[in-house]
Amino acid sequence: MKTASATPILGSKTKWASLNVSQSELSLPLTFPTGQTFRWKQTGPLQYSGTIGPHLISLKHHDNGDVCYRIHHSPSEAAAKSALLDFLNVGISLAQLWKVFSSSDSRFAELAKYLAGARVLRQDPLECLVQFLCSSNNNIARITKMVDFISSLGNCLGHIEGFEFHQFPSLERLSMVSEADLRKAGFGYRAKYITRTINALQSKPGGGAEWLMSLRKLDLQEAVDALCTLPGVGPKVAACISLFSLDQHHAIPVDTHVWQDTDLQLENEAMFQIDHSDVEVFFLLGLSKIATRYLIPELAGARLTPKLYSRVSEAFVSKYGKYAGWAQTLLFVAELPSQKAILPSDFCANKVNKSTKRKDREACNGV
Repeated sequence: MKTASATPILGSKTKWASLNVSQSELSLPLTFPTGQTFRWKQTGPLQYSGTIGPHLISLKHHDNGDVCYRIHHSPSEAAAKSALLDFLNVGISLAQLWKVFSSSDSRFAELAKYLAGARVLRQDPLECLVQFLCSSNNNIARITKMVDFISSLGNCLGHIEGFEFHQFPSLERLSMVSEADLRKAGFGYRAKYITRTINALQSKPGGGAEWLMSLRKLDLQEAVDALCTLPGVGPKVAACISLFSLDQHHAIPVDTHVWQDTDLQLENEAMFQIDHSDVEVFFLLGLSKIATRYLIPELAGARLTPKLYSRVSEAFVSKYGKYAGWAQTLLFVAELPSQKAILPSDFCANKVNKSTKRKDREACNGV
């Protein structure tokens, strides 16, 4: 493991500075711990820290809610701030998007009052790809452990509140890790997909990192099709990568396994939320519920064929437009147990009524 000792360390010199971004444009608790990335750590109350390229940065909410930042390690303070603004997608105004979404969806308008600031990140495509390969059929604790292992292969940039932070390793560094190494580290079957994907990327003309970046210039379906040529990447993972790193703002991930038996899963949702830590399943269950409860209820229980998959995606885009993936992100955040606690009880009324009616029906039938 290398430590970037030759790079200027600014942490002892830089102070907290305003990012000139309000809490309504960026809520850190509604953005970082919601499954987009597993490389940012909570390092204090309303404070999160992570790396963007060679920059180690902390973000926190000021007393008035505005977002502040501090650069702990970077070759250039100006470059660090520029990279941070790009990573946070600050060129896209949530206020403008929320206005458009709210005009077409009264439920969204109500949710936005309580959950403003849920922002979609613009991650490095390679970093995002590897993280979502780790997330396949996995739980939060194990995903985090895997991502931390991968990250540890990069240069160490510093420590904050007991956490060690690393620059994400290059494709060349990743290629030095064998499938056996990853299996020993607990990656299981995902080890072969990661190593084979790394090998496939290395064979791309001009280099795999450049090839991934080039997907930002393609249409969504072209980007998804290209990603699906990589080992272990299916339409669902490709849609996640497209949304969170490739500027495909209307990408909507949907999963066939989670879609099936949605009614049964919704019936047991309370137990699921308490006991289940599988972030991928929970994320996709949220999407299935949003689609079948609020957009196309007539499809609840239907088998999710490729044709129906397209219909679900089209329903989101038809409702919310070219930034449908951002709308879906807030709707998903609203389904998280941690956020439901701050929502008015009437947001759950439909679920309670449905559950009560079903129990009453079962009682009448002697179930």
